[in-house]
Amino acid sequence: MYEPRTYRHWIKGKDLLSFNIAAKETDLCIRASTNLRRKAYKVVSKYRDILERYIERHPTFLTSLEPVSVGDDAPNIVKLMAEATARVGIGPMASVAGAIAESVGIELSAFSPEIIVENGGDIYLKSLRDRLIGIYAGESPLTGKIGLEINGEDTPLGICTSSGTVGHSLSYGKADAVIVVSKSAIVADAAATAIGNLIVQSNDIPSGIEFAQGINGLLGVIIIRDDNIGLWGEVKICQLSV
Repeated sequence: MYEPRTYRHWIKGKDLLSFNIAAKETDLCIRASTNLRRKAYKVVSKYRDILERYIERHPTFLTSLEPVSVGDDAPNIVKLMAEATARVGIGPMASVAGAIAESVGIELSAFSPEIIVENGGDIYLKSLRDRLIGIYAGESPLTGKIGLEINGEDTPLGICTSSGTVGHSLSYGKADAVIVVSKSAIVADAAATAIGNLIVQSNDIPSGIEFAQGINGLLGVIIIRDDNIGLWGEVKICQLSV
């Protein structure tokens, strides 16, 4: 259905049980207060099936690089993906990783007070405590040196990353990492892709920030290209100890 992303951020804290779920191209790293492996696999399979069945009837949903209109009878996850990507003028599948992470996370949160679902760099996070997310930005010298601080009281949140230098996802830009924070992982994923498309070199960072400011629903953005970084909104980064 789509190519997986190959990069992951790390999230500090060993208080939760960690396990992986793989279903076809989908490869999730999940942390929860208890072992939800079986439930998680069923939920992942359910949402993949919903999307695959919809794509069978509407193949342009898979292939379009521009916004696609969907009918009132479309599944909710399809509607959310179409709406989020229409905000930024890109094709609906640009938000699929965030959509799977969020859909799985919301369902599993009924069984765990804290849940973290990462889909190759796109994260749905619901936490009772503060978390530190290490930032992976490919060959940028900032990789492994800075982290994003998340206040548990602000969650649930979507924290999604797009890169033009890491992974298989389509990007027209060359950003080492564009990280977007939103209440919706679907919106964050779509926005990260759209912003990343604009970043070819480091002097494009200001225009990327300006574009981000005009997207409804974003809480904050981090843009990294080489050793340059741009920040906007409710993001707090810290230097990681070596």
